Amino acid sequence: MQTRQLGQTGLNVSAIGYGCMGISQSYGKPLPTPDAVKLIRAAFERGVTFFDTAEVYGPYANETVVGEALQPIRDQVVIATKFGIDIDGTGKSGMNSRPEHIRAVAEASLKRLRTDRIDLFYQHRVDPDVPMEDVAGTVRDLIREGKVKHFGLSEAGVKNIRRAHAVQPVAALQSEYSLWWREPEAAILPVLEELGIGFVPFSPLGKGFLTGAIDQRTTFESTDFRNTVPRFSADARSANQPLVDAIARIAAEQRVTPAQIALAWILAQKPWMVPIPGTTKLHRLEENIGAAAVELTAADLANIEHAIAGIAVEGARYSPAQEARIDR
Repeated sequence: MQTRQLGQTGLNVSAIGYGCMGISQSYGKPLPTPDAVKLIRAAFERGVTFFDTAEVYGPYANETVVGEALQPIRDQVVIATKFGIDIDGTGKSGMNSRPEHIRAVAEASLKRLRTDRIDLFYQHRVDPDVPMEDVAGTVRDLIREGKVKHFGLSEAGVKNIRRAHAVQPVAALQSEYSLWWREPEAAILPVLEELGIGFVPFSPLGKGFLTGAIDQRTTFESTDFRNTVPRFSADARSANQPLVDAIARIAAEQRVTPAQIALAWILAQKPWMVPIPGTTKLHRLEENIGAAAVELTAADLANIEHAIAGIAVEGARYSPAQEARIDR
């Protein structure tokens, strides 16, 4: 698989990464550890070198399984993890990015990941109670100490991206982005291009919806967080079906899958974008990786835009409580 560079700090990764969260939470029952380890290593064997996790996934369980899976190939991969979500209840707003807490998270994550450095350390969500300069300064110090290689932000707004980057160069911003969530195009992407910051879209397949495997009749396991997402109500899924149908028609013309069109579309937007689709199934992993070989021409991209023009996506992407954590 080809590689891409995130930011201007020398962070090179596979063009498609692997979002590991779903192994441990959010999409039904967690995978048994042996199966999870096998799947992560299968991703590496197929060319993936960029693996995304966080202490809050599980909590803690995801970092542990990622650490076990990648330990034998540690020097051949890039591991991204995150700090900033309040797990122990000491924060004031659901977040906790106090400098001493960032350091404590880094030390704990290093142990769970079985490594001596974190390649990309994201602030998971902006903490309104801690100045961004203090956050960036703490990560800068961890970089100087060799415990962290690169600094990242997740779901940060323009103001805080600039504030952070002024203290410590930001290698990548991670936010949701896909054919059914394009809000970053308005204000975020121009700033990233201006500052030379890479972009890591999570949920690039619309939490599974853009694969075409979900419709208004689909039911989710009780532990699946999509049960709480307005965009995944039965009515919203029915209303949003025309988008999936349009992508499916284009995929059929290209003789690829809807998921591969959705991922290839992201790859075609900018050379500094690296999507991180997640899955717990080997055949879906292989399908996602296959998107890296799908080359969309300018005419193909125009065809996609024409096909989906006028299709309004219905439903918020998060519950009100989760939306409140997004920095704008």
